[in-house]
Amino acid sequence: MTVLATHVILSMYGFWLPNDPRGSGSKYTGSDDLYEAGGKATKVETRHSLAAKPHDREKREQTKTAMKYPPILLTGIQARAVARGFATVDHPIYACAIMPEHVHLVLGRSTLPAKKIADLLKTAAEENLQSEDIFPDCKTIWARGCWQVFLNTPDDVHRTIRYVNENPVRTGFKPQRWSFVTEPPF
Repeated sequence: MTVLATHVILSMYGFWLPNDPRGSGSKYTGSDDLYEAGGKATKVETRHSLAAKPHDREKREQTKTAMKYPPILLTGIQARAVARGFATVDHPIYACAIMPEHVHLVLGRSTLPAKKIADLLKTAAEENLQSEDIFPDCKTIWARGCWQVFLNTPDDVHRTIRYVNENPVRTGFKPQRWSFVTEPPF
């Protein structure tokens, strides 16, 4: 089946832990402190979002206190700087929602793997935050890797674009229309 686009979620450090009670993409909990606080990794194979899955929120937040560094929360100024970094990457982006704790993207088709494009976007965002002298006091703003779902039909792509564009509204933020976002060619 042909991949037309990819829905990618880039998490900020501390947004979704490897032992999140809703499940995660991680096979192990690499930090002893996190393991003690929240247990083993909660690897799942699902392709749909687990964000709304009922869970013990208090336990999840308690586990976050065992993190080595505080979680990253972008300010609006930092989010706009991340977007300006994304704009420097020459790749079609059909939707983008930059939230304080994570970013949703719909990436156009490429000869490069989506994870490679995600790495390029992460690097460009951090370089721009540094050049604008608004980089948070941390080593990196990003969690490792990314979550991705391949989109194989025009309906999948357009449905996911709507989901990404509505994501800020559902969480109480004002949606942004970024200049680098383009319409898919189908």
